[in-house]
Amino acid sequence: MGAVGAAIADGVLTFMWVFCASSLKVLTFVIATAFGVAATQRLTILFITTCLVFTFLFIFGIMGAAMGGATFNPTATAAFHVVDIAGRNSNSLFFGLRFPAQAAGAVGGALAISHFMPFQYKHMLGGPSLKVGLHIGAMAEGFLTFVLTFIVLFVVLRGPNSPILKNWLISLSTVALAVSGSGYTGPSMNPASAFGWAYLSNVHNTWDHFYVYWICPFIGAILAARVFLFVFPPPGEKQKKA
Repeated sequence: MGAVGAAIADGVLTFMWVFCASSLKVLTFVIATAFGVAATQRLTILFITTCLVFTFLFIFGIMGAAMGGATFNPTATAAFHVVDIAGRNSNSLFFGLRFPAQAAGAVGGALAISHFMPFQYKHMLGGPSLKVGLHIGAMAEGFLTFVLTFIVLFVVLRGPNSPILKNWLISLSTVALAVSGSGYTGPSMNPASAFGWAYLSNVHNTWDHFYVYWICPFIGAILAARVFLFVFPPPGEKQKKA
């Protein structure tokens, strides 16, 4: 797929991801209420959320593959390119089109879910926000993205063969990291998703947003890819060293 086609696919997939993922809190609340789960039963609520994340990741994985390898997270696009999964012919135009398309798709998804979400649940919508000092938040977002990216690379490239088990492990990791970082930056671990909600709040063009939710996550993701290659070098690299 060419750069333009990949960008369009990314934009569409990111639109759908932000639309669906932004409803996680609402869906968790609705399901927990239907089954009589009290707000104090945090482990049960987290289990419901993890099951929802698993469902979304599984479906979006199939959709992304059907759309020629589309992704909804710019840091994942960059990390898989570093480990040479995105293709050896990727160039600056490839990324110069895909990243803006993902950001635009995220804005569309945030606008759409804000419009269609029933009024009584609108207060549950929203994106990540900085809850600590700027530099602490930036380091937290970068570190969380590093950990998540390394886990995703390991599970996808070195993990179990079962797609169900792969998605379950990634879902568990995502929820665990989201809970761990909730008191710092949200967290997002997805620059496009953070941008979509920041656009609605008119803070998308601030240095703080760019620093915390774009620069540091990209550093974390690329560093994770480099560490992954160091720990698990490709077969060709092993033979060269030998």
